[in-house]
Amino acid sequence: MHDLLISNAVIHDGLGNAPFTGQLAVTGGRISAVRRADNPIPASEAREQLDAQGLSLMPGIIDNHTHYDAQITWDPYLDQSIGMGVTTAIIGNCGFTIAPCRPDAASRDLVTKNLTQVEGMSLASLQAGIRWQFESFAQYLDQIEAGGCAMNLAAFVGHSTVRTYVMGSAASDRAATPEEVARMKALIDEALAAGAIGLASTTTTSHSAYDGRPMPSRLADWSEFIELAEPLRRRNQGVFMITKGPPTPVSKLEEFAAASGRPVLVAALLHSSLTPDSVFQDLEGIHAANARGNRMRGAVAATPLVFDFSFESPYPLEPLLAWKPIFGLKGDALIARMRDPALRAALREELSVPARRIFSGNWRLIQVLETVLPENRHLVDRSIADIAAERGVDPLDCLFDLAIAENLGTLFSLTALNHDEQAVAKLLTHEDSLLSLSDAGAHLSFLDDSGFGLHLMGHWVRDKGVMPLPEAVRRLTSAQAEFFGIRERGTLREGWAADLLLFDPATVGRGARSRANDLPANATRVVTRPRGVHGVWVNGQRVADENGAVHKPLPGRLLRQWQ
Repeated sequence: MHDLLISNAVIHDGLGNAPFTGQLAVTGGRISAVRRADNPIPASEAREQLDAQGLSLMPGIIDNHTHYDAQITWDPYLDQSIGMGVTTAIIGNCGFTIAPCRPDAASRDLVTKNLTQVEGMSLASLQAGIRWQFESFAQYLDQIEAGGCAMNLAAFVGHSTVRTYVMGSAASDRAATPEEVARMKALIDEALAAGAIGLASTTTTSHSAYDGRPMPSRLADWSEFIELAEPLRRRNQGVFMITKGPPTPVSKLEEFAAASGRPVLVAALLHSSLTPDSVFQDLEGIHAANARGNRMRGAVAATPLVFDFSFESPYPLEPLLAWKPIFGLKGDALIARMRDPALRAALREELSVPARRIFSGNWRLIQVLETVLPENRHLVDRSIADIAAERGVDPLDCLFDLAIAENLGTLFSLTALNHDEQAVAKLLTHEDSLLSLSDAGAHLSFLDDSGFGLHLMGHWVRDKGVMPLPEAVRRLTSAQAEFFGIRERGTLREGWAADLLLFDPATVGRGARSRANDLPANATRVVTRPRGVHGVWVNGQRVADENGAVHKPLPGRLLRQWQ
């Protein structure tokens, strides 16, 4: 007797094969049968039946780039991703984790404050929400497992967090000694033994700690990286994920792939109109590395990188060198410096030089999203470039003066990268790219790209015809499982885990953005609603329906065993 029988579904197996109309049965959390319509299973052989009425059924989406490391300690549902059809997520990306962490208040405070800055999280929310019942990475995984989760989770061990555990605050100041590197290697080895999916790091200049110093992994010299490859090689386990910056071009990262013998995922290959060829050059380098037997993929995004921001947290400006002297200033102190003509001149000069960064100086890409003063409401949905032209002023002056006039409360929207759709289409279809970069759980006050998979199937497949739906499903499911070594998931196959997404290809996609105050300490986050989702199952239990997440079962598994 099957537990569940879904009939009259258009079945996408996750391998890119042509879909067919048929049935799928679930027993004990696993797929017990997949049948074509001409060989049906009688309804009497299932305890529960669901008529899909011609909707499409696919494996649940695997999201390889999330930052739920803190949130999972207080929120086992993670409903923003669950409602978007995600059934497996990988946390710890970029090396920003919360374990290992020493149990003293100063260590926890340092880790928390760094997360607040680098991943755009509310400090009050993290301080109120994180449940510190661990020190080691293994204890952290045990805590997640004991608390349960609505979806399956896997976790990277984080380079910056390991560095902080070993070196304290000095991790953001200097290279490590040989003795410190040896302790880091031991911690990474312990994490892999406990079930880490790999090691994550960053060298990008946009990743700064709470006080403006670099995140710790940016201070690692290349010899440290190569030493940290050894535990992965010895165990023949794990993926190395890195958000690359100038010190680690693809050629360097191929050295890590060779030294570790393990796959390397290179992020974040987002297209910039100022350096339009750079991501394609990176993919060419990755392609050449694969031809030499060093397995690599480039992490690409299906969504434009759109930030909501105000000058209470001016994330797009923080990577600029001219902003560093006033990094972290708030309120009246920040307003006073924003009035300074010398600061404005320095920012204008830096923005005049083409460079790949979150904000490149294209003022058409910044729009007014919300205003405080009623007399300014006519500016909503207009670009700073248009407003500045209308007023006959410099765009940077226009931006600063509007924010100052509203006591820094104006909400802006920046389309930072990935807005050239012709270029993005090439990234999505490249043979060496891997769909990634949702950032779910991070930058909560700025963006919500947790619905990246729905956007791929709706915008890029249905509306743009960039790839067939079966290929999009493959890239969201089995391609992810294969690269990361995730066992028995990502394909609709008898005996494999019943992680399922039931959707309508005619309507699937992301809805409009809104804001919610449902985080600890009443912190605000951006929320995007799913469209066209009719059901999500994790290990055979339904966790979402057409109205969103269902807060009942916690059927997810903490994944700790790898191929």
